[in-house]
Amino acid sequence: MGQGLLQIGLTLCIVIGITPLLGKYIARVFLGEKTLLDLAMQPVERLIYTLAGVRKQDNMTGWQYARAILYSNFVMGVFVYLLIALQKFLPFNPTRLNMPSWDTVLHTAISFLTNTDQQHYVGETTLSYFSQTAALGFLMFTSAATGLAVGIAFIRGLTGRPLGNFYVDLTRGITRILLPISVIGAIALLLTGVPQTLAAPQVVRTLEGSTQYIARGPVASFEIIKQLGENGGGFFGVNSAHPFENPNGVSNLIEEIAMISIPAALIYTYGLFANNTKQAWRLFWMVFIIFVVLVCITAGGELQGNPLINTALGTDQPNLEGKEVRFGWAQTALWAVMTTATMCGAVNGMHDSLMPGGGFSTLFNLFLQIIWGGQGTGTAYLFIYLILTVFLTGLMVGRTPEFFGRKIEKREIVLSSIVLLVHPIVVLIPSAIALASPNTLSGISNPGFHGISQVVYEYASAAANNGSGLAGLANSQPAPTALWWNLSTCVSILVGRYVPIIAILLLADSMAHKQTVAETPGTLRTDSLLFTSVTAGVILILGVLTFFPVLALGPIAEGFKLAVR
Repeated sequence: MGQGLLQIGLTLCIVIGITPLLGKYIARVFLGEKTLLDLAMQPVERLIYTLAGVRKQDNMTGWQYARAILYSNFVMGVFVYLLIALQKFLPFNPTRLNMPSWDTVLHTAISFLTNTDQQHYVGETTLSYFSQTAALGFLMFTSAATGLAVGIAFIRGLTGRPLGNFYVDLTRGITRILLPISVIGAIALLLTGVPQTLAAPQVVRTLEGSTQYIARGPVASFEIIKQLGENGGGFFGVNSAHPFENPNGVSNLIEEIAMISIPAALIYTYGLFANNTKQAWRLFWMVFIIFVVLVCITAGGELQGNPLINTALGTDQPNLEGKEVRFGWAQTALWAVMTTATMCGAVNGMHDSLMPGGGFSTLFNLFLQIIWGGQGTGTAYLFIYLILTVFLTGLMVGRTPEFFGRKIEKREIVLSSIVLLVHPIVVLIPSAIALASPNTLSGISNPGFHGISQVVYEYASAAANNGSGLAGLANSQPAPTALWWNLSTCVSILVGRYVPIIAILLLADSMAHKQTVAETPGTLRTDSLLFTSVTAGVILILGVLTFFPVLALGPIAEGFKLAVR
C-alpha cells in the first residue's frame, strides 16, 4: 500500500513542478516571443507558410477561425480515409492486410481526426504500419494541434487580444511543442524497451513446438504522440497494457507525465496571457484537488478489492482482475483517472474491471471534461464555467457581470450554454436508443447496472473526444451490431467536437471586441479564494444535476449492490 501511494504522490509532484515551466514555454510560443527553437524552426515554418499561402500577420475572426478548422479537418479526414482504405496497395504492409469494413474505416478516420481515437478494431491485425504511422500518426499531431490552437485562441479572446491565425497556430503547435517533445519522448521510450521497427512480426517456435507470431512495429514514435497529444489510440489492441507499448515503471511514468503535462500547463499559460498568475494558480489547485479526490476514490476501491471474491476466498487482496501486474492497483487507478481527466483515453488496465468507485470517477471526468480536459479545449471548457460563475454571482449581488472588465451579456451566456448542453444531448439520447433497441442489446455483454455504465461510457467517451471504453460491446464484430456502434458514435464524436469548438471561438471573438470598463471597488474579483470556491461548486452542481441519474443507475447502484451482498 505504501509503495503504491508513494508512486502516486511522486507523479503528482512532478506534474506540479513542470506546470509553470511548460506553461511559460507555451505562452512564449503563442505570444510570438523568442524561444530556444527559433533558429531551427523559423525557416521550416516560413517554408510551410509560403507553400500554403498563409500570411503570418493575418488575424481571423471567430467564424474565419472555425471555417479554417472545418475545411482543413475535412480534407485531412478524406485523405486518411483513402490511405486506410487503400492500405492493401500501399507500402509497409508486411502481413498484407486488406481494407477493413467501410464503416470501421469511417469511424477510425473520424475518431482520429477529432482527437478521440476510439478504436473499434485491433491495431496489430487490422492496420498496416503505413496506416498506423502515415495516416493515424499524422492525425495524432494535427488533431492535438487543432485542439491546442482552439484553446489558445479562446485565451486570446478572453484577454482582449485578436484570436490569431489558425494555420499559424496549428503549425507552431506542431513544430514548437508536439514534435520536439515527441522526439525526446520517443528516444526515452526506446531506452525503456519500446520497439521502433518496420520489420514484420517475429515468428518463433514455442516450447510446445507450435508457431507464435509476435507483433511489433514503429511503436515508440506512435506511443509518445499518443500520450502527449492526448490521443490515446493504441498501436496494439490492449493499448498501454501491452509490454511493447509500456514495458515497465519508467515508461509508465514517462507516459503519464506526457499525458497530463500540456493540459495542466495551459492553465498557467492563461495566467501569463492575462497577467494574473494568481488566478491561474487558484484554478490549477481547484482542478488539482478535484482530481486528487477522484484518484483517492478510485485507488481506495482498487486497494480494498472485490468483497465478494475476498469473502469467498477468505483473503484481503486488492482488486487485480483486469490489471497489468507490472503496475498494480495504484498505477492502474491513477492512470484510469488521469486518462479520462485529460481526455487521452489510453489505458494500462481494463476499465471494465474497475470497482464501482473507479467507474464513478472515470464517468464523472467524461461528463465534466475540465479535470484537466482535452487538449486545449478542456482549458476552454474550464473558462466557460468561469464565465457562468461570474454571471451567476453577478445576479446574486445585483451587479452587471464582468470578466476582465468586459461585460457578460446575452450572447456570451447563450454560447456558453450551447457548449455545455451539447455534451449531455449527444451522450444521453443515443445511450437511451441503444439500451432500448433489441438490435443493439445483443452487443451489451454486461446485464444490469454495469451494462448501463457500459453503454453510457461508450457515448460519453465519444462525445468527450476521449476514446477509452468499458469493453464488452460488440463494436468490432460483424454487422449489423458493429454498424450501429460505428455510425452512432461517429455522430456523437462529430457533434461533440465541432459544435462546441464553433461556439467557443464565437464566444472568444465576442469577448475580444468588447469595450473594457474601469475597475471599481465593487468589481467582483475572479482571482479570490471565495470566487474559486464558488466556481468549483458551480462545476460540481451542474455536473451532478445533468448526469446524476446516470451515475445513480450505473456505478453508484453497482456499489450499493456489492455492499449489501
